[in-house]
Amino acid sequence: MGEGAHAGLNLVTLFMEADWVVKGVMIGLAIASLWSWAVIIDKLFRFTAMNSAADGFERQVNSGRSLEEIGAQAGDHPEQPLPLMLVTALRDWREARAKGTITETQSALVINRIDRSLDAIIAREARRIEDGLGVLAVVATASPFIGLFGTVWGIMNAFQAIAAEQNTNLATVAPAISEALFATGIGLAAAIPAYIGYNKFTLDASKFTGRLESFADDLGAAVARRISDRIGGPADGAR
Repeated sequence: MGEGAHAGLNLVTLFMEADWVVKGVMIGLAIASLWSWAVIIDKLFRFTAMNSAADGFERQVNSGRSLEEIGAQAGDHPEQPLPLMLVTALRDWREARAKGTITETQSALVINRIDRSLDAIIAREARRIEDGLGVLAVVATASPFIGLFGTVWGIMNAFQAIAAEQNTNLATVAPAISEALFATGIGLAAAIPAYIGYNKFTLDASKFTGRLESFADDLGAAVARRISDRIGGPADGAR
């Protein structure tokens, strides 16, 4: 057998010969690691898809086409946040315009209403994209301590076995110590990817939320310009 197969057999042997408490720690850490990797993979695909969709939509907005045309193409209830923000802002703008002449007081109310609607969308999207990050935080912070508990428990059992056999030969001590340290190794293997993933995706979520806020500011400015042009003007039916 090759060296890799021999190393794999050693790991299996360490697990099988470990105390039942240490085995429980190892199994729990393995499950936590798989859970965190599932979150990491999901977030990688999700953020890639969201940023790609946002890039494409922003290219449409900057293409020179009218916002109404882009909003109509997006539909009444788009799933992506940027199209949803545009559709929401245009709907509030049309409702205000349909009432006729817009005064300065009414313009402030309309802009405030649009800002609240966009802020609500941003808040919902922020909660959605941050979902699952708590799992990574828990795995990253708790796994090393859980693994250390398994190690301490295993070493205590090793010392008890040494005292019972009254034999400090390295061949007797080494397997038990290796089993105990294996728990810490699994804990670190679970914690390190979770820690890196948590920090990366927290930064990605912050960047995407900032992107939404910037788009909301641009939308608010565009609607404010339209309202400014219509203050004191006639209703659509009079034009």
